[in-house]
Amino acid sequence: MSSVVVMGVAGCGKSTVAQALAQALGWPLLEGDDFHSDASRAKMSQGVPLTDADRAGWLETLAAHLALARANGRPLVLTCSALKRTYRDRLRAADAELRFAYLQIAPADAQARVQARAAAHFFSPTLVANQFATLESPADEAGVICLDALAPIDQLRDHAIHALGAAALAVQRA
Repeated sequence: MSSVVVMGVAGCGKSTVAQALAQALGWPLLEGDDFHSDASRAKMSQGVPLTDADRAGWLETLAAHLALARANGRPLVLTCSALKRTYRDRLRAADAELRFAYLQIAPADAQARVQARAAAHFFSPTLVANQFATLESPADEAGVICLDALAPIDQLRDHAIHALGAAALAVQRA
């Protein structure tokens, strides 16, 4: 069984949905933001977009966790913006069966959410537009389910579990 990446732009609800999904499946949750370097966090808090070079080490670390989970037969739920196909492909290289739950949200809704959490999070609200400019939609890629980020959390969780083949997923809890 493979792991699941909950992905999308800042403010789409990755952490909340991933937590609900991990809890329902009994899988570990890995918060991708926890693996950003101090330099990357500083850049984002100052409103400076990360480059591909800034993200390279971060993606390598996340891929290593996915590969280890795969090797141990213990899938996990990972949050990662995974905005570009090359980023998603790097993660897929660690687990060929990796699945993605893409939380779709309109720019204005994402901006409002990020603005509301601004004091409690390192990500500057000024970067939301850059996230949308960078986003390469995964909607046509294999192994991706698209979800409306504004739906209630329990519906998002249940839809993701159903779409990801959760009858099989739930068996992997042990």
